Amino acid sequence: MAEFDVDLFVIGAGSGGTRAARIAAGHGARVMIAEEDRIGGTCVIRGCVPKKLFVYASRFADDFEDAAGFGWTLPGTPSFDWPTLRDAVANEVTRLSGLYRKGLEGAKVEIREERAVIEGPHAVRLQRSGEVVTARHILVATGGWPSFDPPIPGGELGISSNEVFHLPTLPKRLLVVGGGYIALEFASLFARLGVAVTVLHRGDNILRGFDEDIRNRLRDALKEAGIAFRLGCTIERIEELPDGARRAHCATGAPIEADVVLVATGRRPNTRGLGLEKAGVRLGALGEIAVDAASASSVASIHAVGDVTNRVNLTPVAIREGHAFADSVFGGKTWTVDHGTIASAVFTTPEVGTVGLTEAQAVAAGHELRVFESGFRPMKATISGRHERIYMKLVIDAKTDKVLGVHILGHDAGEIVQAAAIAVTMGATKADFDRTVALHPSAAEELVTMRTPRAS
Repeated sequence: MAEFDVDLFVIGAGSGGTRAARIAAGHGARVMIAEEDRIGGTCVIRGCVPKKLFVYASRFADDFEDAAGFGWTLPGTPSFDWPTLRDAVANEVTRLSGLYRKGLEGAKVEIREERAVIEGPHAVRLQRSGEVVTARHILVATGGWPSFDPPIPGGELGISSNEVFHLPTLPKRLLVVGGGYIALEFASLFARLGVAVTVLHRGDNILRGFDEDIRNRLRDALKEAGIAFRLGCTIERIEELPDGARRAHCATGAPIEADVVLVATGRRPNTRGLGLEKAGVRLGALGEIAVDAASASSVASIHAVGDVTNRVNLTPVAIREGHAFADSVFGGKTWTVDHGTIASAVFTTPEVGTVGLTEAQAVAAGHELRVFESGFRPMKATISGRHERIYMKLVIDAKTDKVLGVHILGHDAGEIVQAAAIAVTMGATKADFDRTVALHPSAAEELVTMRTPRAS
């Protein structure tokens, strides 16, 4: 009789959990995975995948306008149908969730569709059935969950990013509370779908943690797109009006009325009620599971990957952490994830792509810098007539010539920065960029043609 029911029990069938389960099973481990919601996790079900599809939809508004400058005449005025988009995205989410399920089944991972809580270092209880499963190793991959931070009186009258994909009708007015990438992505896409959008943020600027030049230029571009900003303003309460609309009251300034209030003030690690403290797992200030470089918690048999650890909260990072864990524990191939240089994107319109240190971070780290930057009108805009700019910035260590950061604002910024991230990860220098032949005509060629540093 086996000492444990399974070799690995995974709590959470999102990107990190499913990757770990499949790789571990491929190494010969007996694996069981539990998911209380839909298989696929935040990214597939209620995050980056459906959101990116909504972004694509929103950008057709500009494309229809731009087509005229290139000789196209549309037979009539384009119109947008919200239920068509909403339902098409929902169907794609269902398809992708099914693929995640097939991947697990193909790897012979046993799936339990119910909530699981930790009973001890080697035991998990399935709450619906009451079954207790013993496991040699437990992996927590429950991700994050939207938080109304700080709590807002009347906050229950708002919705989170979980519910925004399922709105019965397209609102005429949307108030977005928050200034991070989730808030801004939804503000941007809904504005392009014809919604009057106001962003209310307690900070004095948007996108905290990003390069200052990117922050300022994105804010100005979103204003030009018609988004109203109320910065430095804390929301005090939300009330429901007789007609069903919402009115948000701010610490300063006039109240704001909207049909829908989207609260996007952050996400917290999804650890509540998992039994972690009872099992002796140490948690951080936000409820995150404290782990080492190998994703091991304070309890030797319990590991955690993804947003639940609050390290770098990005889907590809969770996937790599899950893969590294499974290889290390079950495959005899020990490796860890380098969290130092990770590219990220903000899918507003215009788009942000960034990798490496911001200018402020580089200065704070003691680097003497040379900064190269370029702002230009994309070729497409010269004929379409659209007022659009692309901005690129290279942060260079003046002593070593090493490229410390690449920051891009504009069309396809995310696609461009992914390639740049390879160079930055490899330790490329500005001289390496300079000797790279430009691909013309392209926006990306600007990365290798900047020759004159910005005057300090």
